[in-house]
Amino acid sequence: MGQIEWAMWANEQALAAGLILLIGGVVGVAGHFKGWEFAAYGIAAGAFVILLEYPRGKRRKGTTMERPGQRFLAAVVKLFGPLTRNYYVRAILHACLAVPGGFILPTVLGTVNLGIASLIYLLAAFRKEEWNPIQAQQSQKGHVGKSIHQPPTNPPPRPPAEHRRKPVDGAVAGAVHVNAIPVTLSSN
Repeated sequence: MGQIEWAMWANEQALAAGLILLIGGVVGVAGHFKGWEFAAYGIAAGAFVILLEYPRGKRRKGTTMERPGQRFLAAVVKLFGPLTRNYYVRAILHACLAVPGGFILPTVLGTVNLGIASLIYLLAAFRKEEWNPIQAQQSQKGHVGKSIHQPPTNPPPRPPAEHRRKPVDGAVAGAVHVNAIPVTLSSN
């Protein structure tokens, strides 16, 4: 059984936490909650977390599905180098961003989710995981065409090559020839 890559879980958790924090902040500001300044902070913190966590990191083994439009944000995240690549830094950053959201009710759920994501990032950092951008996959369209020399003529299922019948001149391979006597039916 393979090892779990905790950073993938933390990324999904933090992305959801950022969205929940953003929505909670909008509700807090629009609802004129007491202490709405913390809700405004929730909007800014949620947007920042979404932008930071939207690009997925490359997995150690296997393939990683790239999110739509991820390349642009991945280039920005890559620019900050060890500040965004290191999961210890992300764990501390998410823990610090989560604290002010706990002072107002609409942002509490986003704060709890961001705290959980922070703990998962801490676990990923202990396991020596690191964020790396996904490289563009090279298309293999030309490679497939060169491997097929002549397409098959018989529909599947095909028997093995040694059991196939050789076509007879002028006849279709696999056709059965039967000497039939013409029969006429007459009605009286």
